[in-house]
Amino acid sequence: MQRNNTLAQTKIPRLIATFIFIPAIIFLYTADHSLAETPEEKGLAITVEADRRDTGYGNSTADMLMVLKNRHGQESRREIRFRNLEVEGDGDKSLTIFDSPGDVKGTAFLNYTHKEGDDDQWLYLPALKRVKRISSRNKSGSFMGSEFSYEDITSQEIEKYTYKWIREEIYEGNDCFVSERYPVDKKNSGYSRQVAWIDKQEYRTWKVEYYDRKNMHLKTLTMSNFEQYEGKFWRALELYMVNHQTGK
Repeated sequence: MQRNNTLAQTKIPRLIATFIFIPAIIFLYTADHSLAETPEEKGLAITVEADRRDTGYGNSTADMLMVLKNRHGQESRREIRFRNLEVEGDGDKSLTIFDSPGDVKGTAFLNYTHKEGDDDQWLYLPALKRVKRISSRNKSGSFMGSEFSYEDITSQEIEKYTYKWIREEIYEGNDCFVSERYPVDKKNSGYSRQVAWIDKQEYRTWKVEYYDRKNMHLKTLTMSNFEQYEGKFWRALELYMVNHQTGK
């Protein structure tokens, strides 16, 4: 998936997400994580630092090209507009609109992510002229025929997972932390765990491996061609998701 991004700074006062944690944990948020003694503490500290660096943009827009490829290499393309809004004290709100091809034109997906509890998701289907609510139990379903699920395209709120640092290694020339995250709501997640590669210099996520409920490797998301906006916020212009179980 390719996209062009723009960021706009909101005038609404922002509350940094890390302030909601108890002081004992806040001390772990140093760049070298020298006070994070356990793998779990270090995994949390890495995630919070990544979140801190990506907080405060207010709102963003992106024009995307989604390329769907089947196991035989046949492609179909979809043009998408994406809008995202940070919400003080809660998860992000986002709107995804499909502009082409004609069979999906006008389809829209509205997502309200919450730090706690179930997210709210709605899908507007223009052919039926109705809105379908996506239940929490269906978050693992395919998003518009892609290998991304409804769960994948929501903002990944810190409170929705527990964390564990695994190791450090070089990925695509970047010195990275490798950490696992486990869903708090195991019943409504399609994954038993996710493994993320986050670079030490800018705390950008380069790769995520997804494991299904049987702990089998299901999918891998890789991100590349990062671009920085407003001198702070990094966005990957290309995202590639492959399903290892279906070959798509």
